[in-house]
Amino acid sequence: MSDALPVLVQTRLFRFLTVGVGAALLLFVLSWLLVSLGFSPFIGSVVAYAITVVVAYSAQRGWTFGGQHDHASAMPRYLALQVGCALFSGLVSHLAVTRFGMSALAMSALMTVAASTVSYILSSLWVFPARD
Repeated sequence: MSDALPVLVQTRLFRFLTVGVGAALLLFVLSWLLVSLGFSPFIGSVVAYAITVVVAYSAQRGWTFGGQHDHASAMPRYLALQVGCALFSGLVSHLAVTRFGMSALAMSALMTVAASTVSYILSSLWVFPARD
């Protein structure tokens, strides 16, 4: 990481990315497990996503951003951000393929970086703003 970034930002960014990768792995494993156990793909994936959002929110609030934020404010904002990022991901992916002819791999990389960047910025500024 750049020496120009303050240590707190570097630490938060590392933690944010760690939680994000962990959440992606959890979503993958849970959706596979639930479908393997006989849940329909739709129900299994929705349940897996719901569990993953709760785990990721808890980790982001507590570990990444220091647990100083009231759930009544942070949780609805986090959920709104996740819905917004899902829609943004769809838009970026659609444009990457239809407008720019990107491969699925390139599209996935672009979408992941774009959504993660938006999620980190809005998490830092709006969902879990810095406390004095």
